[in-house]
Amino acid sequence: QVQLVESGGGLVQPGGSLRLSCAASGSIFSLNAMGWYRQAPGKQRELVATITSGGSTNYADSVKGRFTISRDNAKNTVYLQMNSLKPEDTAVYYCNADGWGYYDTDPQDYWGQGTQVTVSS
Repeated sequence: QVQLVESGGGLVQPGGSLRLSCAASGSIFSLNAMGWYRQAPGKQRELVATITSGGSTNYADSVKGRFTISRDNAKNTVYLQMNSLKPEDTAVYYCNADGWGYYDTDPQDYWGQGTQVTVSS
């Protein structure tokens, strides 16, 4: 079993910043790509940013230039630095990891429980 726990969400004013963290724990063998997704009220879940184990990143056009994804492989942790936040960034943000636990028979797609980000004045 591999567990993902997000932290760092909260209420922030437009133009402000937040940093989200997602720590993976459990019987981890390896983690491949990790990423962040978000789901706003009444909308489908969408990809925000991804990062491979080698550090290659990909961003949604809506956040490019404002958000930065990074990871610390030694800590099995992925981060999302969010700057210049807008009201439309309001959503539940979910951490995702693709990898293997020691006892997995197949690669797994792991998800965290989500953390609320609210951008409002």
